[in-house]
Amino acid sequence: MPERIFHINEEYITLGQILKVLGLIGTGGEARWYLSENTVTVNREAEARRGRKLRNGDLVVLPGHGPLRISSGYGAGSAPEDESGIR
Repeated sequence: MPERIFHINEEYITLGQILKVLGLIGTGGEARWYLSENTVTVNREAEARRGRKLRNGDLVVLPGHGPLRISSGYGAGSAPEDESGIR
């Protein structure tokens, strides 16, 4: 899968929040279970902490979703393609 961009408007987003935005979990409480059952990497290292802060430039790989590059703020004239923040 090609790398996609995940736009955020804050300094960071937590791994658990991304899982929820993408619809991989229904509630924040399900993040711990999801991360124990699936291999998620952040900057090529396995990550199981739902509170992991993801900042501009971080690369997150989720099973079935491919690589997501975190980007803080929007470039001039650009906006996310959908409500998830992914382009």
